Amino acid sequence: MLRLVVFGALLALLTWWLYRRLTRPTELGPRARSAVAVALGVLWALALIGVGSGEVFATSWARPLGAVGWVWLAAGLYLVLGLGVIALGTGVDRVIRRRRGVDVPTSPGRRRFLRIATGAVVVAAVGAAGYGVVEASTPRVVRVRIPLRRLPAEFAGTRLVLLTDLHVGPARGIGFTRKVVDIVAAENSDLILIGGDLVDGTVAKVGPDLEPLAELRAPLGVFGVSGNHEFYAGDGGRWLDLWDRLGIHTLRNTRVELRRGDAVVDLAGIHDLTSPAPFEPDLDAALAGRDPERAVILLAHQPAQVVDAERLGVDLQLSGHTHGGQMWPLGYLVPLQQPSVTGLDRFGDTVLYTSRGAGAWGPPVRVGAPPEITVIELVRA
Repeated sequence: MLRLVVFGALLALLTWWLYRRLTRPTELGPRARSAVAVALGVLWALALIGVGSGEVFATSWARPLGAVGWVWLAAGLYLVLGLGVIALGTGVDRVIRRRRGVDVPTSPGRRRFLRIATGAVVVAAVGAAGYGVVEASTPRVVRVRIPLRRLPAEFAGTRLVLLTDLHVGPARGIGFTRKVVDIVAAENSDLILIGGDLVDGTVAKVGPDLEPLAELRAPLGVFGVSGNHEFYAGDGGRWLDLWDRLGIHTLRNTRVELRRGDAVVDLAGIHDLTSPAPFEPDLDAALAGRDPERAVILLAHQPAQVVDAERLGVDLQLSGHTHGGQMWPLGYLVPLQQPSVTGLDRFGDTVLYTSRGAGAWGPPVRVGAPPEITVIELVRA
């Protein structure tokens, strides 16, 4: 609740700034200013409902209202960026005009430009958010072939599905989970790996939305690890227990042996990099006692965990977390925290694949980073 109050206060300040920026430089009349104030006030309230949905508020009533609020936050991002560009342009223009002795505040051309540019930014921001909703609605299947030097011949051609970052809860429910499960099931893969961040919210409010996951089946099994969002509502351990009840074998700093004939590949899974006690990641514990000659695949939510994977000789790490940035231009900020944004990378002898994820955190919006369900074919290098 405290986080919601703090967020509401900060968003109120931003909303007030937007109101002044949209009405004062454009010199809107009294009725137009009132309409803008009412619209921004309603959207502020809907955004608060969206942020609290699944944790503070029951999704039964909060999700449809909150989804609108979340989309508004996405549009607000582009609105702020666009208005920032206008401010930069008018600032440069102001300096030039003052040096030429032109009265900037009373320039009719400047007022006309501000009205047209602000209107264009509003339309573009709403359009970008609307496009992002459509883009995010259906994950696409991305197919990747990954060669591994130590892969046994018996495992050549093994197909696995990497499913991560559903973020069911505030804006999406059981219907989205069902859609994802149907896509995964249609692939008839040998192995299904779930890379965390399935939910935002508590088990009590969001747990039922994951029920379709119980239908996932694969010959080599269905395995999963925690992400950072499972712990945000304080339900991290309870979420993993629920996954186990749904038939997802959770890897909690543990390892299993995948067998095909006489060949064995180790599959290890560790908790998220930021998990609180007693769920700290421990790759050393997960790999303890294994035959070091075997190939090992690691399921770890964050690409940054590849540092330990490389140190301990992991052949392949599969991760999510980044969403590929989710909404342009946020992808340019991801490298400040993670060594990989999306796709294949190599760190020493360790191959890293980072999925953009099937869902979306916060706004159900994706711009320039479409959602994915990854089908990986393992081949011998």
